[in-house]
Amino acid sequence: MLAIYKRDLRAYFSSPLGYVFVAAFLIVTNLVFLLTNLLTGSNALGTVYMVILYLLMVIVPILTMRTFSEDYKQRTDQLLLTSPVKASGIVMGKFLAAYTVYVIALVFTVIYVLIVAAVGDVNMASIFGNYIALLGVATVYIAIGCFISSLTENQLVSAIATLGVFAAVFILDMAYDLVNVDWIKTILYWVSIFRRYNTFYMGVFSIADFFYYLSISAVFVFLTVRVLEKKRWS
Repeated sequence: MLAIYKRDLRAYFSSPLGYVFVAAFLIVTNLVFLLTNLLTGSNALGTVYMVILYLLMVIVPILTMRTFSEDYKQRTDQLLLTSPVKASGIVMGKFLAAYTVYVIALVFTVIYVLIVAAVGDVNMASIFGNYIALLGVATVYIAIGCFISSLTENQLVSAIATLGVFAAVFILDMAYDLVNVDWIKTILYWVSIFRRYNTFYMGVFSIADFFYYLSISAVFVFLTVRVLEKKRWS
C-alpha cells in the first residue's frame, strides 16, 4: 500500500493536477477570507468553512478522476492487479494519496485562524469542529470519486459522473425543507452530508455524525475494492 501511496502522491505533483487543485482551492478560499473577514473586520470564519464544504463538490471530481481511470487508459492497471499487493491495499494507497493532496490544501487555511486570532478573539471550539467536519466530509467525497473512477477509463466521464452524484446529494439536501412527511424527512436527513455538518459548524463535536462520514466512505472504499477484485479475477 505504501508504494502505491507514494507513487500516486508523486504523480499528483509531477503533473499539473495537484497544483491546479491546490491553487483552485486557495484562490477561492483566499477571496472569501478577504471579502468576509479582512475587509469587514469580522473574526468569524464560518463563511470560509461553509464555502469549502460546497467547493469540494466541484473540485474533488478533478482530484479523483485520475485515480483509476488513468491506469485503465494506460493499461498499467494490469501491473497493479498482478502485483502481490491486495486490492484493498491498492485502493487505500490511491485514496490516501488523493486525501493527502486535499489535506495539504486545507492546512494553508490555518493561516486564516492565525490572522484572526492576532487581532481578536476566536471561537476555537467552532474552528476545531469545522476542521474535523471538513476532514470527515472529504473522506466521503474522495471515496465516492475513487469508486466512480474505478468504473471507467475515461477521466472526463469520471469527473462528470462524480459531480453528478454530488449534485444529486445536494438536491436531496435542499429537498429536506420542502418535504412535510416525517419518514421521508428522516431518509433525506440520513443521506444528507450537509445537515450533519451543522453540528460541527456550531462547535459541537458529534461522534455519531463523524462516524457517519467514516462509515459512508468505508462503504465506497469497499465497493471500489470489489470492482478491482472482479477485474483481477476476470
